[in-house]
Amino acid sequence: MTPSGTATASIDLMMERASEALNRMSYFEAERHAMKALERARHALDFERMSRICLPLQEARRQIRQLATDAGVRATVSKALGPGGELQPGCILLEPPRIGIEARNLRELAARREIPVMILAREPLTKTGHWPIVGVGDGNPFPISVRVKVMPPDGGVPTIDWFISAQEALGDAAIAKVDPRWPADHRVDDFMELLPAVPDHEKLIQALASACAQAAVTGVSDVPRRPGMRDVI
Repeated sequence: MTPSGTATASIDLMMERASEALNRMSYFEAERHAMKALERARHALDFERMSRICLPLQEARRQIRQLATDAGVRATVSKALGPGGELQPGCILLEPPRIGIEARNLRELAARREIPVMILAREPLTKTGHWPIVGVGDGNPFPISVRVKVMPPDGGVPTIDWFISAQEALGDAAIAKVDPRWPADHRVDDFMELLPAVPDHEKLIQALASACAQAAVTGVSDVPRRPGMRDVI
């Protein structure tokens, strides 16, 4: 399938807007344009453009993450923030009884309000003394979940370094779910579904870009996509 001229013009316009927003340091606007372009390019099977869109998306999210870590650490234990709840820049750890999907919802709420946050959700302490960190992505019919066990910070109080380390571990776990032997276009969809689970992880965006570049060469596979990635949560 070759993208139509109208489709490519629309995608290129969104990519241009994303770049312009980056130049103005309007990082949330750049993120929105880049994600819209990425989704539209995937619909058009334009893997080459998808690979190029990943760069401004990565840069926008890098800057948002930096603003969040610069703001310091804020921990939420059991308080649920609704649509009208107070939300401030910084790093937020959701603890039980809060769950992984709430971390994703809160991050999306912060993005709409253009508030820079890094949000992680942890599950109860394990018998081995670890904190399971969980992220929730997309999927059909069920969303994908990603989990990784990390050591709690000293005294149970998260630091910026702990946040960054835990987030990197969660992103690495997401990448490890995708077998490089699978068809490139399948891996594109896998990474797209995983991206909301760890949206700030640069290596995950880079893995998506690499899969897109490969899919641009190999095209759409004749092999049906296996359902395994959809049966996790």
